[in-house]
Amino acid sequence: MHALVERLYPLCRSITGDGVRATLDIVGEYLPLQRHEVPTGTQVLDWTVPQEWNVRDAYVADAAGKRVVDLAASALHVLGYSVPVAATMPLSELRPHLHTLPDHPTWVPYRTSYYRPDWGFCLSQETLDALPEGDYEVRVDSTLADGHLSYAEHVVPGQVADEVIVSCHVCHPALANDNMAGVAVAVFLARELAQRSPWYTYRFVFAPGTIGAITWLARNAERIERVKHGLVLACAGDRGPLTYKRSRRGDAEIDRVLGYVLAASERPHRIDEFTPYGYDERQYCSPGFNLGVGSLSRTPNGRYPEYHTSADDLDFVAPEALADTLAVCREAFAVLDRNRRYVNLSPYGEPQLGRRGLYESLGGHADAGQAQLAMLWVLSMSDGTADLLDVAERSGLPFDAVAVAAGALEGAGLIKA
Repeated sequence: MHALVERLYPLCRSITGDGVRATLDIVGEYLPLQRHEVPTGTQVLDWTVPQEWNVRDAYVADAAGKRVVDLAASALHVLGYSVPVAATMPLSELRPHLHTLPDHPTWVPYRTSYYRPDWGFCLSQETLDALPEGDYEVRVDSTLADGHLSYAEHVVPGQVADEVIVSCHVCHPALANDNMAGVAVAVFLARELAQRSPWYTYRFVFAPGTIGAITWLARNAERIERVKHGLVLACAGDRGPLTYKRSRRGDAEIDRVLGYVLAASERPHRIDEFTPYGYDERQYCSPGFNLGVGSLSRTPNGRYPEYHTSADDLDFVAPEALADTLAVCREAFAVLDRNRRYVNLSPYGEPQLGRRGLYESLGGHADAGQAQLAMLWVLSMSDGTADLLDVAERSGLPFDAVAVAAGALEGAGLIKA
């Protein structure tokens, strides 16, 4: 996963353009993708697909021709969506177009101007302070023209058509944790799911932030009822503890599952309530759709100093953190995939388990007592209103034990989903 982040990290991306396509090209080496190109001007809900932005070169050069700010050194150095500029101007005139982080003088900020025509450069405060007065050559070799917004999907077929969406944004340049770490975890999660014939169909959406998710929703509004659960992956590779942000509903099944898995694992973690600020969970959870989509990250957006700066680099992303995020996703979807509501088909008194061979089937079980108790709990709570997660939470038994017990009882004809 870290090697994938390393490949994706330096690409010059934005909400549209060749950088997004190059990102999807690399993801496409790991997963088969269905690519989508949505033309400029397309109405998507209350938004319009913008013009496509591409930049070939951008720099500020001093009187000797030395590039003191250079896109070639980092994609962060140009203000995202900068309009073309070719001029020579004094530093006093250039300063309003230069963006720094005075509190972190060696870091370069990430700044954009998607929907307001502007141009500019991002640089360290240290570099700016070293610039002498005088004239500077300013060049942004970019195009803003009618084109397309690009996004891609990968589908892992399930046993049912009901879907779980896993969404991550692919628009930020030269930021490793935000969000190439999320992309990498999504890629490897998709590959794992394909090996285990999941119950749900899993749809992975790789799209630019905000406008990409809005475009996906607009183009899938007629089939949105298939989406039963969802998870946005972002900031998945820093060394902070895991954070799960609940859906707008607050009690969606994905909220319950992530809360249970994180608590049962005894990992350090945090559960946040929904707020309409953050990543694309706010689009999926908007009132008209109100999907059960939460967000999983390590340190959430805006809560670490390196956020949206050059310090969000490859060293900031830890391989062990990526692995841990992937493990939680794996555990959560294993619960989600097996969580059912059952009806007890022999509800009058306790059915005789022995004559159905169920006690004998426990003989080789590592904890036959736990397995027997799990069967009794499943039988007791299978009234059509409680799901297996309810059983696990009320009984204090591991979800795996409860799910195995339910499978044995269903096989014996004692319960049905």
